[in-house]
Amino acid sequence: MNVYIIELLIVGLAAFGMAWMPALAKKTRISYSIFYVLIGFLLYRTFDFFPTPDPLRKESYTLHLTEIMVIISLMGTGLKIDRPFSFRGWKIPFLLVSVTMMLCIGGVAAIAFYFLGFDLPSSILLGAVLAPTDPVLASDVQVGPPHEKEKNEVRFALTAEAGMNDGTAFPFTWLAIVVFMIQSGATPDLSEWLYKDLLYRIVIGIACGFIIARLVALLVFYLPKRKVFVEIRDGFVALSVTLIVYGITELVHGYGFIAVFVAAITLRNYEMHDKYHTSLHSFTDQIERILLGIILLLFGGSLATGVLDALTWPLALFGIAFLLLIRPIGGMLTLLPVNLSMKEKTAISFFGIRGIGSFFYLAFGLSKADFKYADELWATLCFVVLISVIVHGATAAFGMRMVESEHEEND
Repeated sequence: MNVYIIELLIVGLAAFGMAWMPALAKKTRISYSIFYVLIGFLLYRTFDFFPTPDPLRKESYTLHLTEIMVIISLMGTGLKIDRPFSFRGWKIPFLLVSVTMMLCIGGVAAIAFYFLGFDLPSSILLGAVLAPTDPVLASDVQVGPPHEKEKNEVRFALTAEAGMNDGTAFPFTWLAIVVFMIQSGATPDLSEWLYKDLLYRIVIGIACGFIIARLVALLVFYLPKRKVFVEIRDGFVALSVTLIVYGITELVHGYGFIAVFVAAITLRNYEMHDKYHTSLHSFTDQIERILLGIILLLFGGSLATGVLDALTWPLALFGIAFLLLIRPIGGMLTLLPVNLSMKEKTAISFFGIRGIGSFFYLAFGLSKADFKYADELWATLCFVVLISVIVHGATAAFGMRMVESEHEEND
């Protein structure tokens, strides 16, 4: 059997089906992620000639496929936010990516270390990979395309949070790696982590994203309007900018995820009413959906081929508790002083969807250090993502409808 041809077939089928999935999901009010995971599971259960989807055996593939998926999603996420950036207007997302994230990381790490029997590096890594919400699988609870004038505070908060925290969780992935190195004697202390991984990489990521995006905005918006440069309207420019920003930032050792989202927000805030933003977002959205279909099929296949073999009852109970208790409680505590209704606070706290970004973080962490509990980490993460896909995928439409009906009544 020609494996390469099989891989092409999988890509073609995944992309072809994705053309109808958003409409089907809207009609059934169930996320299409559930359908794709189920199809992947059944395919790998039925046939034995598909390429292995095991993330441990295919670590490099997992790392790079999820990496590309996340950066494209971050660009699309930033481009579709209509609200102009300001610290006051973005107060809720900033609270979620700081207070809520820290509560989740700390809570998960403590439970893993004291109750699940993980060592300290693995406990911190588990907290780092589970804490960020996902910009890829969360489309059902996010704002729509640019210029829809979405005023729903819940959708805005979840969209902005997903875009921001896929970069802000990175220092804690590095913290797990550094703690592993300290315990193995490879590095003396946390000083390098503090100034390099926590400060330098974040600052460089923000700076690169902003500067490069401003230069791009000059070329595609400012100069053409003044008839001194040729006008372009191609959607693929968004993908080009994504790769340029990510590549340059990573070359100077900044956080590329942060840079891409900052670049997207910077572009979106330049000429806010220009319809070109719709073309840019549309192209990234189509690429994102193709890649998502492939990854979800592979994820379903990994469930069928043993990625959950290391899952124990305590790990499973922890995974359920994380989604239904730890994240919601952390979110509610964070939002206590915020002027939102109880329904809005509950929706923001509950719909902390986990997904592709977490796969990347775990693959990245395991590529940098030989963590002792790699099998258990993958099993726990995949279980959490599976439960998130099912629970959030089945309830997102209903939850958003409840919040929006309340908003309409108040108006």
